[in-house]
Amino acid sequence: MADEKKYSYFAHRECEYFPCHEGADKDNFNCLFCYCPLYVLGENCGGDFLYLDNGIKDCSRCLKPHKRENYEEIVKSFGKIVEQMSK
Repeated sequence: MADEKKYSYFAHRECEYFPCHEGADKDNFNCLFCYCPLYVLGENCGGDFLYLDNGIKDCSRCLKPHKRENYEEIVKSFGKIVEQMSK
């Protein structure tokens, strides 16, 4: 289980932006993926996002990369991320 693996969770409580999402659970906020690696997957990232009228992807409501239990799923997505980045 991901929460038993110390390397899969990091909370940077001293960060001036912690937590960087409004309303997030401070006791279960993983900073390991501070910049979401799933972003590059666009609409296939699996997170809670929306596209603004100007075409920018807004992930401010999304907590997927910041939840401890999502570590394994994100790591398993790295093949898709590399594939997308090579295009």
